[in-house]
Amino acid sequence: MGSATGAMDKNDFQPGAWHFAALLGGNAALAIGPWFVRLADTGPVSLGFWRLLLPLPILLLLARRESSGQRLDRRRAMWIAFAGIAFALDLVAWHIGIHLTRLGNSVLLANSGSLFLMIWGLFQLRRAPHANEAAAIVAALAGGAILLGRSFEISPETLVGDLLCLTAGAFYVLYLIPAQRARQGLGQWTVLSLVSIAGAPVLLAIALAAGEPVLPGAAGWLPVVAMATTGQLVGQALIVYSLRHFPPLIIGLALLTQPALAALVGWLAFRETLAPADFLGMGLVAAALLIAKLAEPRAAAPRRR
Repeated sequence: MGSATGAMDKNDFQPGAWHFAALLGGNAALAIGPWFVRLADTGPVSLGFWRLLLPLPILLLLARRESSGQRLDRRRAMWIAFAGIAFALDLVAWHIGIHLTRLGNSVLLANSGSLFLMIWGLFQLRRAPHANEAAAIVAALAGGAILLGRSFEISPETLVGDLLCLTAGAFYVLYLIPAQRARQGLGQWTVLSLVSIAGAPVLLAIALAAGEPVLPGAAGWLPVVAMATTGQLVGQALIVYSLRHFPPLIIGLALLTQPALAALVGWLAFRETLAPADFLGMGLVAAALLIAKLAEPRAAAPRRR
């Protein structure tokens, strides 16, 4: 699994200050998304619907500027439909989980896609993990056990939130794999636009079936628009702009700024405090995600959210 990544590491990466600022800015935009999920007074699933729908005109404009020269055939359409459904379910689990657990946990556990992707790669290759991969799995299990145990001490509801965010990480991989297949011939923004078109009706149907409020109430549209902008547009655009200029190690380290910033927002805005055991658990999971990030093929690197 490391061969593709190793090949990329041999390239002469020459990032400038703007590329580094874009990498950090993209991760920061993605990290503050859960704050807006908490502030919005639509239902959490309804917010996912608006997140996909509101940026769609800009995404379609960006997609129109791409010149892939490839057509959307039936095979790619099926991959995109599957990716859209998986992404919708990812947002369902994540947005509900954000309301039930601490912000730092919600971002860290939802980013577990890197680890799931590494395990999926091992399954495909039908081999046992190498030493660093085994270390990542052990660290993730130990760190996850600490975080889940701490959440259970606070409230069983918080534990449910952690498990939902972990489930979101698994659904994100189920989105990522077919989305990467669809990108073989289609542009990044084209695929993201089509995934949004496929996923938005799924989210709206789930929200209506659950009886959630779809339109904002007293909180207004600002948190909804802010979530849609930071999560689906600004964060993605900055990450896409900067990604090709950095080796996987730097990308992985930048990714770890997301849970740190989310934990800071949780402390400042919601008085969510972290005990030493929380720092230990988050550190172990963060180390596991970094090792998994280094083990992934560059083209399949998952980016949240």
